[in-house]
Amino acid sequence: MDDIQVMICDDSALMRNLIQRIVDGTDGMSVCATAMNGKFALQKLETVKPDIIVLDIEMPEMNGVQFLEERKKRNIKTPVLILSSIATKGAAVTMQCLELGASDFITKPSGSTSSTITSVSGTIIEKISSYGGRFARLNGKQIPPTETFIQQAKLREAEADAAKKGIIDKIKPAHEAAPSTVLPPTLFATRKKEPDVITPIAEPGPIEIVALGISTGGPNALREVFAAIDPKFSKPILVVQHMPAGFTKEFAASLDRICPLAVKEAEDGDNIHPGQIYIAPGDYHIAVEKSTLCNVIRLNQQDPRNGHRPSADVLFESVAKIYKNRALGIIMTGMGRDGAAQLAEMRRQGAWTLGQDEDSSIVYGMPRVAWELGAVQKQVSLENMASEMSRIVRENGK
Repeated sequence: MDDIQVMICDDSALMRNLIQRIVDGTDGMSVCATAMNGKFALQKLETVKPDIIVLDIEMPEMNGVQFLEERKKRNIKTPVLILSSIATKGAAVTMQCLELGASDFITKPSGSTSSTITSVSGTIIEKISSYGGRFARLNGKQIPPTETFIQQAKLREAEADAAKKGIIDKIKPAHEAAPSTVLPPTLFATRKKEPDVITPIAEPGPIEIVALGISTGGPNALREVFAAIDPKFSKPILVVQHMPAGFTKEFAASLDRICPLAVKEAEDGDNIHPGQIYIAPGDYHIAVEKSTLCNVIRLNQQDPRNGHRPSADVLFESVAKIYKNRALGIIMTGMGRDGAAQLAEMRRQGAWTLGQDEDSSIVYGMPRVAWELGAVQKQVSLENMASEMSRIVRENGK
């Protein structure tokens, strides 16, 4: 097996060190280079070939935005993971980075100490293994399945929690960890099974709404889908994209700039209008409520579902209840199983359903589980998703 090679670009020596400890402490990935700004990163890219770049935004001489602009000019394909501030200004710049080709972002915790970085280490490992692992595989490397990295992160988090509670004395350095903590890649090999069979209780009816769930790989996937959607698309689209609070408003605005339909961050009580796209706010579940004149959006902060808030399962559950067989459910790239069970319920009610295929998914987790449950009628590539959903709505609208 090969390692995922990581370049870290941040002007803070402390931050570089903390992230390097997380990366080098994870079996199957290692740091191949560090840089204190974009200028030095470009110089090092002439001699090293990372599978992913972890990039800070605010740096002297050449900041993250300038680096991405230069990366685009030089046609550098290495995926970039942004380290972002949670502040409003940071959210706007982060969306600018996505528009310039960054794959995704991680919110940099305030303080940047060992304990605060540990709080996001699982997210760092998940996204490095997802984007960096896919890029490495496309370039011929033998990389363990993403699930092996996630399992390691969970084990480390469990150790940290146990150490904090005094159950164990301290966390061992990664190189001293017991062999049993690193699970064999074969344990998490992608399962291949025939999907379960769901017999709908009704034939699909005329589509009145589209519900879409997506996670890791979602920001750029949604940009591609919504930029290519039919301008005459006549049904509302409700979207759950797993994203932290403070970013979804800017994310919706960035999509609105490239989409022929109106895109906004959903607000509680919004009337659901045809031909509009509503993005669930970070840290809020989104659901549909039936109303006499016009169905409305309801937001809540009930417990996370499948570890997420917003959760695709919450959205799909409400759509299945209100619209039954008069809906289109779509599940796309993402880690885990959020959305799969309730997409199956939508299918049982007679709704139309689509899932992103394995080859075009950054992480074939959510769509795989949905497919295996029998929830997905048809698997579609990212490239064809906009045209397929447009076709289904056009041919089955009312």
